[in-house]
This record gives sequence, structure tokens and C-alpha cells, in this order.
Amino acid sequence: MDKILTYKDIVRKLVEEIGNLTSPSLKGIDTEIIIDEEKGHYVLFSLGWHNERWHYGSFVHIDVKPDGKVWLQHDGTDLSLAYELVKRGIPKTDIVLGYKSPVEREWAGEFALA
Repeated sequence: MDKILTYKDIVRKLVEEIGNLTSPSLKGIDTEIIIDEEKGHYVLFSLGWHNERWHYGSFVHIDVKPDGKVWLQHDGTDLSLAYELVKRGIPKTDIVLGYKSPVEREWAGEFALA
């Protein structure tokens, strides 16, 4: 299987697993799994009303780019998604911590710079 298709499959399964396991800690808040396989976008989103307050935002966002890099755009979990992706077969050299500045990525040096 093509590397990009393999990465998309890994990311999709991970996002679906998290989304299906997620039970919102706040009553009235739902989790939505948003996947665009063609363009390589994978998002977990929470939204709803709790105590007369609107909640709306992503807590996981991963993109699989055409160059084969997996961009972890947002990890609002306590799961260390970058390491979960590594455990599932994506090498660190193909994972970009997009939520960190380019300078931080270069300084840390453990994952891909871009």
C-alpha cells in the first residue's frame, strides 16, 4: 500500500477510536468525528450547550499532506498523539508537530521540522 494511503488509514483509525471512546465530561457536549479522506484532514470536534454556555472547538486535528508528512495540528488530549502515531507505524521523521513553532521544532529535533 502507498505510504500516504497507509498513513491516512492509521490516522483515520486513531481518530475514530478516540472519537468513539470520548464521552464528554460535560452533559450536553457532543463529539463529532470529521474526516476528509481525499484531502487528508482528520478532526475531532466538541460542541454543545452546558450551563447556558456554548462550547465549540477541535481537540484533535491531524493532516496527512501530499508529501507524506503527517502534521499534528492540535492535540488537546492527554494521549501524546505523536507517540501514538509512532507506535502505530509512522516514523518520527514523517510527523510534524504543527502546533509548535518552527524554532521549537528545530530546537527539540525529535520529530520532522516540516
